[in-house]
Amino acid sequence: MSNTLGVVPIFVNVGAAVFPAVIAAIGSVLGVMFRPRELVGLCIRRPLAALGVLAGGVGVVAMIVLFPESAPAPSRVSADHIDWNQVALRVIEHNKQVARGDSGGPIKVATSGAFIFRQGPARCGYDGGPAPKKLDARWSHRPPDAMCLSSPAVVDGRVFSATVTLDPIASYGSVFCLDAAAGKKRWSTDGYIDPDSGQEEVFRGFFSSPAITADRKYLVIGQGLHDDADCSLICLRTDTGKLHWRVKTPLHIEGSPAIQGDIAVAGAGAIEGPDGRAIGDTGFVFAVRISDGKQLWRHPVKDPESSPVIAGDGICYIGSGVNGCELLALRTAPEAELKAAGLKRELWRAKTPYPATGAVTLVGDIVVIGCGRGNYVQADPNPIGAVIAFDRKSGKEIWRSPLPDAVLGAVAGDGEKLICPVRNGQVVALNHADGEVLWRSRVNDKSPILAGPSLAGDMIYAVSRDGYLAVMNAADGTVIEKHYVDDRSNPGEMGLSVSSPIVAGGWIYVGSETGGLRSFSAPAAPAGGGQ
Repeated sequence: MSNTLGVVPIFVNVGAAVFPAVIAAIGSVLGVMFRPRELVGLCIRRPLAALGVLAGGVGVVAMIVLFPESAPAPSRVSADHIDWNQVALRVIEHNKQVARGDSGGPIKVATSGAFIFRQGPARCGYDGGPAPKKLDARWSHRPPDAMCLSSPAVVDGRVFSATVTLDPIASYGSVFCLDAAAGKKRWSTDGYIDPDSGQEEVFRGFFSSPAITADRKYLVIGQGLHDDADCSLICLRTDTGKLHWRVKTPLHIEGSPAIQGDIAVAGAGAIEGPDGRAIGDTGFVFAVRISDGKQLWRHPVKDPESSPVIAGDGICYIGSGVNGCELLALRTAPEAELKAAGLKRELWRAKTPYPATGAVTLVGDIVVIGCGRGNYVQADPNPIGAVIAFDRKSGKEIWRSPLPDAVLGAVAGDGEKLICPVRNGQVVALNHADGEVLWRSRVNDKSPILAGPSLAGDMIYAVSRDGYLAVMNAADGTVIEKHYVDDRSNPGEMGLSVSSPIVAGGWIYVGSETGGLRSFSAPAAPAGGGQ
């Protein structure tokens, strides 16, 4: 694999150890066999692979019958691991909160407009409410065998997120909605009935994060991981999770879509070969009308894995990754309108020194993007990166801040400073006006910072790849406290804690590799009821 490959390959550390690989393969075969929906979908899409699964299943059964001592022991959950005193104390505290009219839920915050990746174009991941410290874990939602790589969206007392389950055959995913205060599942969906064929289809894994329309009726999310082909942009109803529409692409959509009014814009990224070059289609950006799912336009862009942002005047900004290395400004108006006005789709494009796969940040008239060598799984042998600010109207570079490694996650900005996640393990604060480094800090030694940090007033919340959520002082980067977000009984082994945290109503919501979607708040939860 090229060292400049894009975002997240499906297979990680293949061949690291033979025995674990064999066990994983057995688990995957059994997993598919005992998930009828996936097996049916596999039979439809890949008949030969399905026969392989069935043959593998027969082989596993034969192995267990003939060599029972070689069968892996089932995992067990022991009551000895449960601290019943803590359970009782939490029940008592909950009853006290109910008695005084405090549900422990997030405060309702009035907002307008669509909820895009990181809650808005500044990518702060913050709704303006309290920024908690001395965090207590509240609830966790752990779909079986699934990772939460997406960043959640928190809207009107609901949390929306997505999952991915990795199998040697394919990746599978689900989208779900929870109550923000209690973590109770409202709905979850892992597939749909194809309106064209009438067949039941399963979702591919999700790296993309959900975006919610301004009227709160629809959720739009991209499908697929870095090696996936033939994926879709998907729109679901937020009240039920039912499919509203899907638009097929020959590629995958790892970036999170941008929404403005009735238009959603997303990038379909290229699939690269071992030499780093695109196999087939090099990528494109496209727009879909949300109300009816009609594709409005499509514009060729090399490997647009970046999450786009749309300004108030309808200009969309998106980064170009491997084989592209650019930031582009595109008009989002339908083709007929542009033709009538004598305008081109592309307003400008500006070169970046390295692949620009991170989300685009928009603060005022300044567009900011991180770039660099390396990806979410592999470090480059010669790491380097940068954060660059452009004038959004002209595309002129305003300043460039060199950094020691790639900036893959979203940069958070508040008009004074920019908080940057760096792959070498640093969180770096830059001056918004000139890009000067204000401070550098680390979450957990040299563990990479891949997820975009949240900037919540005088607090920062950042996640390291090995699963630690840090609360940091925004003034100087001092780490105030840290919390482990993976499951301690099943620590993450692939380093895929890449979900960016959201701060909403005084609570923190963040996905993890093995701990599911988790919530934290201050010990005395804010009063005022749920959102």
